[in-house]
Amino acid sequence: MNPTADTALALVRLRWRQRLPVTLALLVGVCTTIAAVFTLTSTGWWGYKLLYSFCIGAICLSVYESSSMLNAWLHDQWRQWRRLPASSVAWQSGWAGVWPSTLLCVTLGPPLGQWLADAITGFDSDPIYNLASRSTQLTLLVSLLATLAFVAVISSRERLASAKAQAEAAERAAAENQLKLLQSQLEPHMLFNTLANLRVLIGLDATAAQQMLDRLIAYLRATLEASRLPAHPLATEYARVADYLALMAIRMGPRLQVELHLPPALATQPVPPLLLQPLVENAIKHGLEPHVAGGRLAVSAHADGEMLVLQVRDTGIGLAQAAATAGTRFGLAQVRERLATLHGPRASLVVVPAPDAEGGTVATIRLPREAVPAAAPATPPTPTP
Repeated sequence: MNPTADTALALVRLRWRQRLPVTLALLVGVCTTIAAVFTLTSTGWWGYKLLYSFCIGAICLSVYESSSMLNAWLHDQWRQWRRLPASSVAWQSGWAGVWPSTLLCVTLGPPLGQWLADAITGFDSDPIYNLASRSTQLTLLVSLLATLAFVAVISSRERLASAKAQAEAAERAAAENQLKLLQSQLEPHMLFNTLANLRVLIGLDATAAQQMLDRLIAYLRATLEASRLPAHPLATEYARVADYLALMAIRMGPRLQVELHLPPALATQPVPPLLLQPLVENAIKHGLEPHVAGGRLAVSAHADGEMLVLQVRDTGIGLAQAAATAGTRFGLAQVRERLATLHGPRASLVVVPAPDAEGGTVATIRLPREAVPAAAPATPPTPTP
């Protein structure tokens, strides 16, 4: 993916670096072809014709690129003079953006290139704009056609690059909007479930209900701002899970045992907010709460090469018995959609029965470990009883 260029000059420099290998290869091919044409249609040594061809081509290319950068700089200065924000939108899109550089290239390139070649060889060629000379007529015509073809190729690549950049920007905006929508759906889902638990607890234990309400208020206050970020450190995600489990511990009491394992090396690894909480909520609601004796809930993280692996394990009633009461599995579906939007097929969520004698269910998330900016890491949470 191409980096964003905020100014027209930055965009021209960026695209010049990107297309430099192709431009040089095209220059070699065009200049060699022109030298071959002149060798077949006139007398003289092929090496000299190749030298003149390369000198004219190199000067034409230099004039074109220098003119493009000058035009971009003037464009930036014009926006600055009008107190407009820096922008590269629509810069050099279509033929209108390349005609000024093309005219300078055709006007200055051939005579300057011929002068350079004469300086190298010691020859005294006829002026290239002397239209009475057949050789200069042919040189000027070939130079003009080659320049126009060269500029046409560059202009086409510019238009394709601009269209690709706009398509990528639109795709990123659509993905971000979808993630925001999915996240806004997840937050009410968690809140409604917590309020339903609180309503039941009010009739059973008013003191515990008040403690649960205090926890809920603190949880919402602490996570309101962070939940609007595209990514935050894994330690912050663990801290939010610990807050949620504190709410559930008030309701379930000793029936809920919690283990949170976060390697220090992964504490700052960026992850999408609210990635683990739906899995934890699902494990409690459909695995541990229906289990008379309760059970253990373990959240762990480890690196597997370039992948980050997150697991939520419960020792509840198991996947087969939970399937009858799992409802729409809203949280799991949303997590899968968010992973698909962010990472496509590279990320996954798999929910399977636990493989050992304790029973229960294991939910495993795999996603790429990407060094993207994130908020400052929170202090890694301690297990919540």
